[in-house]
Amino acid sequence: MTVLVSPTALSNHQARDFRMFIDGRWEAGASDPIERVAPSHGVVVSRFPTGSGKDAERAIAAARKAFDLGPWPRMTASERSAILLKAADLIAARAEELAFLDAIEAGKPITQVRGEIAGSVDIWRYAAALARDLHGESYNTLGDGTLGVVLREAIGVVSIITPWNFPFLIVGQKLPFALAAGCTTVVKPSELTSGSTLVLGEILQEAGVPDGVVNIVTGAGPEVGAVMTSHPDVDMVSFTGSTGVGKLTMSNAAQTLKTVSLELGGKNPQVVFPDADLDAFIDAAVFGAYFNAGECCNAGSRLILHRSIASDVVKRIAELSKDVKVGDPLDPSTQVGAIITPQHLEKISGYVAGARSSGAKVAHGGERLDLGMGQFMSPTILEAVTPDMAVAREEVFGPVLSVLTFETTAEAISIANSIDYGLSAGVWSRDFDTCLTIGRSVRAGTVWMNTFMDGASELPFGGYKQSGLGRELGRHAVEDYTETKTLNMHIGKRTSWWMPQTEKPA
Repeated sequence: MTVLVSPTALSNHQARDFRMFIDGRWEAGASDPIERVAPSHGVVVSRFPTGSGKDAERAIAAARKAFDLGPWPRMTASERSAILLKAADLIAARAEELAFLDAIEAGKPITQVRGEIAGSVDIWRYAAALARDLHGESYNTLGDGTLGVVLREAIGVVSIITPWNFPFLIVGQKLPFALAAGCTTVVKPSELTSGSTLVLGEILQEAGVPDGVVNIVTGAGPEVGAVMTSHPDVDMVSFTGSTGVGKLTMSNAAQTLKTVSLELGGKNPQVVFPDADLDAFIDAAVFGAYFNAGECCNAGSRLILHRSIASDVVKRIAELSKDVKVGDPLDPSTQVGAIITPQHLEKISGYVAGARSSGAKVAHGGERLDLGMGQFMSPTILEAVTPDMAVAREEVFGPVLSVLTFETTAEAISIANSIDYGLSAGVWSRDFDTCLTIGRSVRAGTVWMNTFMDGASELPFGGYKQSGLGRELGRHAVEDYTETKTLNMHIGKRTSWWMPQTEKPA
């Protein structure tokens, strides 16, 4: 592990003051702002308005009015598409600004965030294309007297709630598809990392999105999020975050039977057989465990290794882990940045300590790093982990890799499926039958074969079990923000009567 330290990188940074965006106006909060301290440098880098439930209600009212009376749902698909394409171009033009904000607020490596912003641009362009592909159905096969038409209509007002770990990327997996469908929205970014989403509000305003179509309210979940998930004028909730908060979101939405889309936690296995390309796998294992400091729902945090190769593979992963560069997120060579908050670092350390007390062994790392700034965790490998340990079953959300072993394919599948999550998984083997067996047997929304954490705008993303409901991305993503309406049309004179008919005199 290489430590990269440049503690003066933000010493002269002027904290940026942001405002909320409601009905086309930029507003300050009524109370003291939220001050975001950079997890990497320990200095205030941003100030966000402390939104209230009343602010959320005003934003919902604006979105409701924009949907019921405004132009956005009534535009042609090509008109909405053109605005989304312009937004994508403006995101690309401000990419460095957006990347800097996510890096300093979330502690993410700047090189990584630049890639996320580029990926977001592609998603916005993909959503713009899907806007023009949205269509219904017609049925001319119901007899001479009937014509059936199925319409797809925008679902209405959508509450979008996003997490702190991928602030700009995840709002890009939701908002452009909702807009493409003709919906209006209220967006709540995490109170820890709101900056890039608020800049997105500026971009959408410049791109020509009408007032009230996108509203952005900052603040805490109990005040703002609770209103957004329960208000009767909201038709749908799209949430990404922890499984616990996802359950609360679903409970709130159930009071008015809203449509709910949830992308939640993961404890994702990589199953490795002896015939795998181990060089490729070991690189992918390090990437899958430590990418975004492990603060990633898709992290490959559970290795399930065939017992015959386990000892050698763990040694090789530990050796490669020594070269992972941990440090200042603003250094382009950094691979692992800071942990989001001191409290979260304490939680990660607690999982490692608990695993050790249960019999697991630290093959690499295992300790916090004192870099003279912020909070950092060393890339960590735990071996001799058993399926019943908390570190093997629960989402650590840190750079911690748990290693389990198996003898038979059936045992590997059993271990992979033994937990409450089912977001993603990986399998490594040169035998295609083996890959397909695992791919078809593991209950997860995505299964990577001889790769890990690849993605594309065209491929749906979401989980089984307690990893969520619904899917994001893919060719049906815009449809998720629609309702279907059947028009059953009678043609000509009525020929089927329920009540007896008497002939009228000539």
